[in-house]
Amino acid sequence: TMDTTKPQEDLQNQAAANAAALASGDAREITLDVPLKRPGGDLARVLVRRPNAGALRGLSLVELLHMNVTALQTLLPRVTEPMLHKAEVLQLDPADLVTLGTEVASFLVPKAQREQFPSA
Repeated sequence: TMDTTKPQEDLQNQAAANAAALASGDAREITLDVPLKRPGGDLARVLVRRPNAGALRGLSLVELLHMNVTALQTLLPRVTEPMLHKAEVLQLDPADLVTLGTEVASFLVPKAQREQFPSA
């Protein structure tokens, strides 16, 4: 017989981790203007987590601050829940890409400057 408690536990643990990240400011939930089409249902809300140094590997911070599409296409799959795939990043409505890019960029600036940063 297959044990079905493990996947359920993982989902509960992920939900608890997401709630803690939101409460601490280490993640933000974004509602997409134009939901992404996915098998099994459209994706309308995405959680963007604060990237750690590992998530930023191989990327230019300046390009991320300038919301370079190629840099965002690499980073967003690493910091979104549910994970946005590279191909899906290219399918995003431009306004949604700007919103996600702004959130990512806001995580990269010091707290003192972040208060002056536009946030969705």
